[in-house]
Amino acid sequence: MPDLRVGDRQWPVVTGSNLLDALNQNGVAVPYSCRAGSCHACLVQCVQGLPSDSRPDALSAEQRQQGWRLACQCQVVEDLQVHTFDPQQDGRPAEVAAVDWLSPSVLRLRLTPQRPLRYGAGQHLVLWAGNVARPYSLASLPEDDRFLEFHLDCRQPGEFSDAARQLKIGDPLRLGELRGGALHYDPDWHARPLWLMAAGTGLAPLFGVLREALRQDHQGQIRVIHLAHDDDEHYLAKPLQAMAASRANLSIELWTPAELPAALAQLRLISRQTLALLCGAPDSVDAFARRLYLAGLPRNQLLADVFLPRG
Repeated sequence: MPDLRVGDRQWPVVTGSNLLDALNQNGVAVPYSCRAGSCHACLVQCVQGLPSDSRPDALSAEQRQQGWRLACQCQVVEDLQVHTFDPQQDGRPAEVAAVDWLSPSVLRLRLTPQRPLRYGAGQHLVLWAGNVARPYSLASLPEDDRFLEFHLDCRQPGEFSDAARQLKIGDPLRLGELRGGALHYDPDWHARPLWLMAAGTGLAPLFGVLREALRQDHQGQIRVIHLAHDDDEHYLAKPLQAMAASRANLSIELWTPAELPAALAQLRLISRQTLALLCGAPDSVDAFARRLYLAGLPRNQLLADVFLPRG
């Protein structure tokens, strides 16, 4: 059996063991969220030996050359020494600029990074509160140079959301890996119909994409659909409706689960050139996607980021 070493600790593991499990089950706390190679919360650095990696495309060539791997996607096949991500050493410092509730369950967190962060609409970032980490989509744009904004779903208890409830202005946090998913805005879409369909806080990255589209004076029709647990959870209804009031090509629809079947059944494409960007929990994204495909949307015109449950 190969040996796994972290710092001054060393222990044998069964060949082929998942690296994330081998670390966490032996007292080396490595955070994770999606276990699908998307969130990058479980980033570790291999300093001696290499694991078998099922997602070599998940990191840049430079990161891989430096030994970084996503623990959830790796299997231990030989003696391996790893350095786990240390937020104090490897993370970028930031502090809380504002924390407030946008709805009964959505907490808005604004952070001021010590150094400016280059990012685009639709990207997400791993946040560290002490030794607790969680990836969150950015709702802000680089033009909001005073802060980075995140929308935290606090309906269910969670280590990071529980910690976030206690945050105060001026409290320190650390920023981890910046990651781009499927969601973005392409200037070449300028004249095409654009549908942004979100469930819950899946609205956060699409709010950034929407604002980027408006900033670039998108000329095609923009349709924003937000599915929330109830009417009180349409947490960006007012700013979205204010945007729509000044843009003739922008429409806003606010759905609840009771309205979902009928609303989906009525979806009709206005053009085969329509682009659809989806974000939220797997069931909601799947329901949106199935209906769009039935309506005739080509599969290569649908982009989606799924908020997978922890574990």
